[in-house]
Amino acid sequence: MKVLIATDGSKYGKWATEWVARLPFADTPDVTVLHVTDVEALRAPFMFQPMVIGNEPFIQQEIKRIEARGKSAVAEARAQLASLNMKGKVRSERGSVGRTILERAAKRDGLIALGSRGLNALDRFLLGSVSTQVTLHAPCSVLIVKESPRPLSRILFATDGSKESDKALRFLLNHLQPDAREGLEPIDVVVTHAMPFLNYPELKEAGGRVVETCANKLIKAGYVVDEVVRLGKPAEEILKVASKKKVDLIVTGAKGMGAVARFLLGSISTRVVQHSSCSVLVVR
Repeated sequence: MKVLIATDGSKYGKWATEWVARLPFADTPDVTVLHVTDVEALRAPFMFQPMVIGNEPFIQQEIKRIEARGKSAVAEARAQLASLNMKGKVRSERGSVGRTILERAAKRDGLIALGSRGLNALDRFLLGSVSTQVTLHAPCSVLIVKESPRPLSRILFATDGSKESDKALRFLLNHLQPDAREGLEPIDVVVTHAMPFLNYPELKEAGGRVVETCANKLIKAGYVVDEVVRLGKPAEEILKVASKKKVDLIVTGAKGMGAVARFLLGSISTRVVQHSSCSVLVVR
C-alpha cells in the first residue's frame, strides 16, 4: 500500500507519521512524507491589495518565515522516519496544500494520513480546511489524526451494509493484522450500525443482520468483536458509541448506497471526522 503522509511540522503532522508507524499493516507500506509550502495562502482575499494597504513588507517577511519553517519541517520529517525505523521518501513542494496532496495521492488502494490541525491560529484554520478538502475529494482512503498515537487496541467500525462499508471492512480484513501487536490481545472491533429512529422493528432486525455478517468475517480473521445496533441520528450515535467504548480509531466508508444515501452518509462521515475526539479512517 502506498501511504502519503502530509506534514506541516506541527505536532499533528508528526503524530500522523507516528500513527502510520504504529498501524499493524499486513504488508510494509510504501511511505512518502510530503510538505507543501503555500505562500499564496498569505494573499487570501482579505489581503489582495498589499501595496495599497502597505502590507507587502510584512508579507515578504512572512514568506521567508514560512520557507524557513518548511526546510525545518522537511529535516524533522527525515529525522523522524529514521527514529521510527521507517523506510520512506520525504518530498517538499510548493503550491496549494490541499490540491497538491490530492494530486500526489495514490489513485487506488492508497492511504493519505494527515493531522486535523496545524501550528498556529491561521495554520489551524488552513489545515482544518485542508483536512476537510482531502477527506471529501481524495481518490483513496484518508486517515485524519486527532491525537498522539497509542497501541491500537479498539476500533469502531461503522457500517450501513453499502458497498462503501464493504470496502471499509475489506481494509480491516486485508490491510491490517488483528494480532500483530507483540504481547497484547487481538484488536477489539466494535461493529455498529446506526439508523435514523423509525418505529419499525424490522429496521433494527435488519441492522442486526448487517452487523452480524460483518462480525462473523472479522472474527474469522482473528479480531475480537463487539456488536452494537443503535437507533437515532447516525453520526451522533457513532460518536456516542465511540466515546462509551473508548475506541482508539473510527473506521467508516466514504459514501452510502444510493444518491440520497451517498449525500446522507457523506455528511455522516464528515460530521464524524469533524466532531470525533479520536482519529478517523475514511475508506474508499
